[in-house]
Amino acid sequence: MLKPHEALDRAENLVSQAIKAGADAADAVYVCDASTEVQVRLGALEDVARSEGEEIGLRVFVGQRSATISSSSLNPSILANLVSRAIDMAKEAPEDQYAGLAPQDRLLKGDVPDLDVDDGQDPDPALLRVAALECEDAARAVAGVTNSEGAGASAARSIFALATSHGFAGVKSSTGYGLSASVLAGEGDAKERDYDWRSARHLADLDSAAAIGRRAGERAVKRVNPGSVKSGAMPVVFDPRVGSSLVGHLLGAISGSSIARKTSFLLDANGTALFDSSLSVIDDPLRPRGLSSRGFDGEGLPTARRAIIEKGVLTGWLMESASARQLGLQPTGHASRGVSGAPGVSTSNLHLEGGSGSVADLIRDIKYGVYVHELVGQGVNLVTGDYSRGAAGFLILDGEIAGPVSEFTIAGNLKDMFTAMVAAVDLEFIRSSNVPTLRIDGMMIASA
Repeated sequence: MLKPHEALDRAENLVSQAIKAGADAADAVYVCDASTEVQVRLGALEDVARSEGEEIGLRVFVGQRSATISSSSLNPSILANLVSRAIDMAKEAPEDQYAGLAPQDRLLKGDVPDLDVDDGQDPDPALLRVAALECEDAARAVAGVTNSEGAGASAARSIFALATSHGFAGVKSSTGYGLSASVLAGEGDAKERDYDWRSARHLADLDSAAAIGRRAGERAVKRVNPGSVKSGAMPVVFDPRVGSSLVGHLLGAISGSSIARKTSFLLDANGTALFDSSLSVIDDPLRPRGLSSRGFDGEGLPTARRAIIEKGVLTGWLMESASARQLGLQPTGHASRGVSGAPGVSTSNLHLEGGSGSVADLIRDIKYGVYVHELVGQGVNLVTGDYSRGAAGFLILDGEIAGPVSEFTIAGNLKDMFTAMVAAVDLEFIRSSNVPTLRIDGMMIASA
């Protein structure tokens, strides 16, 4: 794998070639990664895989016309042809009055912040194998677990470099480690599956293999012999591993492109109260060792901590430069970029805060409701806010979590759901998007 400064040189050289070939402006993204993955099943090694790759993408502008092209080969002659083709494509593209690089005066100045996302390690596959075996062994040791889909351990390193023709050059190197297990409990046609996983930027921060495996086994056993739930309106409590999807729907609805195209149910919501005044949604891209930490966005703008929802109130849209121009606003430092296509938007290290009380406190007054730990399907309409998804979980009876239930649908409207949302205080920073246990009253439940 290249060193970070070599990766940045690749991107800068491609931009220089594009300008010399006649482009009015250009930017280039270079990405390389290397990963090792080990899979085990039933106590035996099942697979060891090593992958390495690199890609480079070029975006050129000829007037208000643009084109993007990418290649996995960095042969100099191929890159020269890449530049030529990109410019030819741009000349034939339709004009876009909003196209262009990010505003030059808003680019990150000075050094890229060091967010400690690369621990410099490259674990031997034998170490990964030991971790995966320990993880699966712990899961299979849970009473009631009857089979295994396996466990896996992975280690990866990646480099992302971005260069623009108007003065930005930045590179980020990061490591990533993962550990997971998936097992089954029950017999015959009554088998139930569940899993657990963790990931971290530093190997030392990864949860223990035994703890991950044990949680996977315990979750699977709890799901055995599910019953049914009554249909009707009732409280729904979302486990943190599925509750983060609700915040994801919020982000999709406040992206600049959705607002500019008028395809969002939150078109008129800027500056209004969407959540309870106790709740805030925070984007924190500068968190050290964060899974999604980054010192600059996909257009070279600096990133910063921001309250997207501040004490219940929506503070604004998430915008890259094109949608910002269309809306007559400024980009917000949330641009995301791959080697192909125009920039989109994304957040980094998102979390919801402001809950109160334990999970037990959250459910204590629920006479009849459901605790959801799995969601299926994609029945979410971000134009209208209508929400309908299949689910599985547990009954809540008289303030206590009772037996498992499955094959039911939960439905509502996201605006109403956001307004009704309350949270516990069990927030953990273990994912890219983190929420505590959430409760929403009055959702409609339909049993299959």
